[in-house]
Amino acid sequence: MSSIRRADFPHIMQIQTRWGDNDMLGHLNNVSYYRYIEAVVVDFMMKEGELDWYHDPVVPYAAESSCKFIKGLAFPENITGGLKVAKIGTTSVIYEIALFGTSKDSPAATGRFVHVFVDRETEKPTSIPDHLRALFVKYLVEAE
Repeated sequence: MSSIRRADFPHIMQIQTRWGDNDMLGHLNNVSYYRYIEAVVVDFMMKEGELDWYHDPVVPYAAESSCKFIKGLAFPENITGGLKVAKIGTTSVIYEIALFGTSKDSPAATGRFVHVFVDRETEKPTSIPDHLRALFVKYLVEAE
């Protein structure tokens, strides 16, 4: 995991932890990590993809997510969330996300998030819209 660095992630989001994110042991609750991973993906889709969650005819559905915990994080730490596209399919995209603690270049957690694109009316998988496919290609970082 130490080979993963902040610079590997072209989309960056700053996250401020909250008191309520901590658990009784004084570090971030596992659920918080998943919320941060989701927040980074949503931020990417809204800012870079200009996705209109309520009106676009093709929308992404979360199909899979995972998190690997490496080091603890805790309130009042500021976190940097990074995202890169790992794989682009016909109807789906896989993102890799990393959460970095304050002034750290190696991640405290890494995650994977899969979106499947569906037709809003039928809720059936459909091809990724061309403008989003072009965006995903721009953020695709090939595995070394």
